[in-house]
Amino acid sequence: MGRAELAAADVMVLMSLAPGPKHGYAIMSDILAFAGVRIGPGTLYTALERLERDGLIVPLAAEGRRRPYRITTTGLAAIRARAADMRRLTAVATRRLATR
Repeated sequence: MGRAELAAADVMVLMSLAPGPKHGYAIMSDILAFAGVRIGPGTLYTALERLERDGLIVPLAAEGRRRPYRITTTGLAAIRARAADMRRLTAVATRRLATR
């Protein structure tokens, strides 16, 4: 999967899972806390399915009714690359806006 193919929800889910495994509700709560974005269950579970299919996350054993997910090495590489892209874009935006 190319970096440009990651949807915004995918990026936020990977960012949420980077520090460690979480289940769906914890992911949604974390994204709301760090990004101020409320994603619904449909968006979340579609992103989780896509990220799992692409090998960026793996499901862990269920904890009761909750199934946690863990980011893979490939997922970590993808989110690191996306973060580097964001830093480059932020630098360009900062320079261009400084001239206005």
